Amino acid sequence: MVLHHKEFTNAGKKAGLQIWRIENLELVPVPENLHGNFYTGDAYVILSTVKQKDSFFYHLHYWLGKECSQDESTAAAIFTVHLDDYLGGKPVQYRELQGVESTAFTSYFKGGITYKTGGVASGFHHVVTNDLSAQRLLHIKGRRVIRATQVPLSWSSFNSGDCFIVDLGDKIYQWCGSKCNKFERLKAAQVARGIRDNERNARAELVVVEEGSEPTKLTDVLGVKPELSEGDDDDDTVADLSNRKMAKLHMVSDASGSMKVTVVKEENPFLQSDLLSDECFILDHGNNNIIFVWKGHKANPNERKEAMKTAEGFIKQMGYPANTQIQVLPEGGETPMFKQFFLGWKEKDQSDGFGKVFVTERIARIQQVKFDASKLHESQHMAAQYNMVDDGSGDTQIWRVESIGRVPVDPKSYGQFYGGDCYIILYTYGKRQIIYTW
Repeated sequence: MVLHHKEFTNAGKKAGLQIWRIENLELVPVPENLHGNFYTGDAYVILSTVKQKDSFFYHLHYWLGKECSQDESTAAAIFTVHLDDYLGGKPVQYRELQGVESTAFTSYFKGGITYKTGGVASGFHHVVTNDLSAQRLLHIKGRRVIRATQVPLSWSSFNSGDCFIVDLGDKIYQWCGSKCNKFERLKAAQVARGIRDNERNARAELVVVEEGSEPTKLTDVLGVKPELSEGDDDDDTVADLSNRKMAKLHMVSDASGSMKVTVVKEENPFLQSDLLSDECFILDHGNNNIIFVWKGHKANPNERKEAMKTAEGFIKQMGYPANTQIQVLPEGGETPMFKQFFLGWKEKDQSDGFGKVFVTERIARIQQVKFDASKLHESQHMAAQYNMVDDGSGDTQIWRVESIGRVPVDPKSYGQFYGGDCYIILYTYGKRQIIYTW
């Protein structure tokens, strides 16, 4: 039986991100302009919906703060299972723990993730506020994955290797350590602007402060600056290299009335034929801090529903860290991270060999002359001369390339490209298409 909640009615109906917080064991939506802010004492359910052609694809997460209660944790897990059922078992499910979130999760928040102390039990709520008397300190850490964590408002929280945001309500100071990197500077600026625009309705003043040039208002709050440490090396600069030989494949069965896990293969690469539609499987890569559960579309309904719970039990049984990541995958919804362990993975309806491929053996010769893009809309002859296919009125789609695959870029952000990322741009004009890589 699928539990229907009123919040499910509009879940996954259109492309985008939806976030709910668990409040008094109920789902309460988080305002869109506050997405990316998470209270450490709370639990959340997050649904990412992507539309491709005429189909929707879902990534469903539940996020647990370090101080969230057992009741909230359980409620988030239950709502996730029922929302998965409501969406026909199509979503890829993830369990997210504060500080060790999956790449899929962090990719939703280009401006970074902010951890706030407290939670529902402490009376903290996700509301747009004009509180100009606020006082807090946020530690900005990371390169590709930026996290802003609230820390005690004291010099003891600072170091010279990172950036910090001192939020004093009417003034928001972006403090840059003498040894911080350019990525953290950029991300700190994004977080600071987000606080100003989303929490202060643009009423606060942003001030950038270099270490050693602290204004009086800052030292009045923090006191005299002591000698600071350089800070730790950034974990995000460490390459995420996986030892594939450490992965094992297990089959899950509840034929006897209790869940049993049996080893199918001790090492990979596995074969796609090892996965049976009538069963559920665990791909164990726990030594690299991740567990995958694959659900065959004909598997026992109880096995499918208990997939996340089975994975949590497996983690305990194997003695893996409690913060081990979990992905639950429906058959046909496998992620690139999962498919990398299989030899010659084939997508549904994929043909053998190469289809009809159009190639060119010559490089076009283009005369180098002064170029004025603004004239293309005025002159069809000039547009043709510079090999422009049309006047730019076609349809554009952009994806950012992440380790999980392609992540759609919000159309509002079209034209904004980050130097550390790669993008795929699809331009459709009439019945023809052009693919660009950036």
